[in-house]
Amino acid sequence: MGKCRIISSVVVVAGLIVVAVLLAVIFWPLKPTFIARCKEFKGYDCEKMWGTFEQAYVGRDPRTVPTEAYDPFIAAADFSADPNKLMFWSKTNKVVHDFTEKKKGCFLTLEDTVLGYMLNGLTWCGKEGSTITFRSFACPGMEEKNAVDSFWNRVSAAFADAACGDVTAMLNGDIATPFNPNSIFASIEVKRFDSSRVKSLNVVLVTEKSAVTNCTNASLKDLQKELKPGIQYYCKEVTEAQIKECSSNPEITCGACW
Repeated sequence: MGKCRIISSVVVVAGLIVVAVLLAVIFWPLKPTFIARCKEFKGYDCEKMWGTFEQAYVGRDPRTVPTEAYDPFIAAADFSADPNKLMFWSKTNKVVHDFTEKKKGCFLTLEDTVLGYMLNGLTWCGKEGSTITFRSFACPGMEEKNAVDSFWNRVSAAFADAACGDVTAMLNGDIATPFNPNSIFASIEVKRFDSSRVKSLNVVLVTEKSAVTNCTNASLKDLQKELKPGIQYYCKEVTEAQIKECSSNPEITCGACW
């Protein structure tokens, strides 16, 4: 009987630990992370930024947060970019962010800017009748319209609106459809390129030895058709190894990477 009681106690303790971990994941405060990341940018009232962000979803049904709910956050961010600096991407998350991290000053992705940096990699939502920010398991699945999807759709639109000069996009040459019509790049960003501001779109098609496509891919033809008249289009196939070599060599200039 003594052994049974010990085993039962262990099971209870283990169960309590699991519950505690789950509660920590669900209720772990988002604000400290947001504020800490915000403070890495100069000139922002981070408490105000948090307030405009939080008001978009707190107290709402987590499955019906419209993209326009984040308009006050976009206004507070007041994001603009230097010409030729913005880098868009689709299905190249790791390689593009390794590149912009190591080759600082060359390009900026959405996740490098005040629009996306504070929330990158995070999940959140609200609940009707509650003032709490919930996290992870307490939020609806990503297949539903939710606070996270609406946020990224809205900031992606704002990022594309800021594009000017020569714009670059790093796409995946190891998949059959590098320009996927369902991607944020295709469905939101490309459609918002303003021909009075954007001179050209330069596609960097990241390939490896097992590349399944090239710049003649049919989906890339569709991309050209999506561009507004006046925006020039260029495409170059570049191996991931070449990009890694360039990003790790400070003597190679940005333009020489491809």
